[in-house]
Amino acid sequence: MANLAKVPMKVLVKQDGIKKMFQETLQDKAPQFMTSLVSVVNENHQLQKVDQMSVINSAMVAATLDLPINQNLGYMWLVPYSGKATPQIGYKGYIQLAMRTGQYKSMNAIVAYEGEIASWNALTEEVDYDPAKRKSDKVIGYIGYFKLTNGFEKTVYWTRDQIDEHRQRFSKMSGGKQPSGVWKSDYDAMALKTVLRNMLSKWGPMSTEMATAVTQDEKAPAETVDIDAEETASETTEDVLKDFEKSQKETKQIAADEGGTTDDQTESDITESDNAAQASLDV
Repeated sequence: MANLAKVPMKVLVKQDGIKKMFQETLQDKAPQFMTSLVSVVNENHQLQKVDQMSVINSAMVAATLDLPINQNLGYMWLVPYSGKATPQIGYKGYIQLAMRTGQYKSMNAIVAYEGEIASWNALTEEVDYDPAKRKSDKVIGYIGYFKLTNGFEKTVYWTRDQIDEHRQRFSKMSGGKQPSGVWKSDYDAMALKTVLRNMLSKWGPMSTEMATAVTQDEKAPAETVDIDAEETASETTEDVLKDFEKSQKETKQIAADEGGTTDDQTESDITESDNAAQASLDV
């Protein structure tokens, strides 16, 4: 029986079981989302090496939250971790989810540089911030703020050291002294996410979407699952496996009927189809 973990993403998303899963969640947005998923994996060699079904599962977190997975946008990242993909929500993703509730009048998170903060009172939450007094490009901290439609306001300030202590203590994928993964490539963005996530989960109104985001964010792939979940997962995987093997047999039969189509030709056809789909998306 085929191993779905090793099936290329551009082939995997063509299986009926996978397409149905995304269509039920995203409706008309499903084709565009799946095209984006194939592009994300094609552009990341590390993602190509992990269990491809874990990539599907991580992408489903983004689909459920209706967040784009284009890695350059910063709403959601699919991060390789211990042979599997893990979803990581960016600070833009948290802002998006919060604004959907309709309870936030304004929200922001910014990087503070040396010289910009004259004082910070943790009790009254008064921060003397002036970007005109910036002395250098050295990052000293991060400021988060929101105001609700009912007038409630919240301001938080984290120093660079506090962020790094939090990263080392709580990040399952970048818990060492030196940042790794997304923390290494996008430290400030991850720091701003940490500030917003902490602020919103402690003091902000939480929608079901936001609660799901906080629960699933940076969640390491589970090593064990309960019996019910395992049975459900097995049924889903079995269906996808059957679809995959059926499509493989049909492809071979068509090739035989046509006098034999080489693997290179099949690969070329798939690539051309993906390129056409991407071109359509870009337009």
